[in-house]
Amino acid sequence: MAEASISVDQLSEDQFICPVCLDLLKDPVTVPCGHSFCKVCINGCWDQEDQKGLYSCPQCRDTFTPRPVLRRNNMLAEVVEKLKKKTEVQAASPDHCYAGPGDVECDFCTGRKHKAIKLCLVCVASYCEIHLKPHLEVPALKKHTLTEASAKLQEKICSEHNKLIEIFCRTDQTCICYMCMMDKHKGHDTVTASGERTEKQSELKKQQMKSQQRIQEKQKKVQELKQAVNTIKVSTVEDSEKIFTKMISFMEKRRSEVKEMIRAQEEAELSRPERLLEELEQEITDLQRRVTELEQLSHTHDHIHFLQSFQSLCVSAGHQPPLIKRPDFHMSSITVHQHHFSDGMRKYFSDLKKKLEEFCEEEFNKIPAQGVYVDHSAGTLSFYSVSDTMKLL
Repeated sequence: MAEASISVDQLSEDQFICPVCLDLLKDPVTVPCGHSFCKVCINGCWDQEDQKGLYSCPQCRDTFTPRPVLRRNNMLAEVVEKLKKKTEVQAASPDHCYAGPGDVECDFCTGRKHKAIKLCLVCVASYCEIHLKPHLEVPALKKHTLTEASAKLQEKICSEHNKLIEIFCRTDQTCICYMCMMDKHKGHDTVTASGERTEKQSELKKQQMKSQQRIQEKQKKVQELKQAVNTIKVSTVEDSEKIFTKMISFMEKRRSEVKEMIRAQEEAELSRPERLLEELEQEITDLQRRVTELEQLSHTHDHIHFLQSFQSLCVSAGHQPPLIKRPDFHMSSITVHQHHFSDGMRKYFSDLKKKLEEFCEEEFNKIPAQGVYVDHSAGTLSFYSVSDTMKLL
């Protein structure tokens, strides 16, 4: 046993790993070939070999029959237990338990100092987990006040008396120690730091509530301003759209009226040539009928009928002169008047388009630029004309 105790520090966990579960041996047993396993692991392997009646070592494959009786290896179990304790001790003090940059060092550690976890306000010292135990176990030390370890310990120590600062002087509004209270601050209105903290905590809560209320008010103003901006954006665009829609509607109406006027003028201008067209077509029909009658008359063998008909046909033909030979008919006048009407309308609309473009350009330049004024105190948004402002300047 002594040998096991002496040599355990030189042992490694790898020497006591179960070949089956690859973990540290639990309830170790040794089979006849000399290899050791967890009792549960080897029994599990051999339970699967019951049907064959031949049992083997999972490590060296030696076979045994009948099934060996397994007994706990007490010495091996003790070594494994000590090894576990050694591992636990090593795990309890890893490198992260040592004080690093920014950590509070234990005042009682020698050599490499551990990280302090508590500060004793009576002893005015910082303790690591190991050196804190007396304060948790010794009755006299258990009465001491413990707080979280702080790197600002010197700020809690009176530079004049080297005592813990735990009194608040309301007269001078400063933190002091008991010695200061009996000396320079004698007769002043003093209270414990915790008592003043309670009162100040109440005031702090009120300030927090006021600040939160102001935040809500500001957020409300922000929403109102955003809504005002969006409303102005939308209303400005909508108003301009309505105006342009009305303008387009007005132009469409005028277009229809002008179209009707042109149609009426066209009908008036076309009535004369259409009437002349009808007369011409009628004359053509009459002439074709006369040609037919003359053709028929030329083939008659009755001389009396020929002479009588010829005379009547010649008289009817010479009674009315052809339309194209009348003094009041001129084809050129119809064509010229038609061209004059088209050119006139084209020039009129071209001039109208030019004037409309000039008018729109001139009026567009008159649209005033808008400035924005935000009254932060009132939380209002106002708009003004930049041109008006320039006049004032």
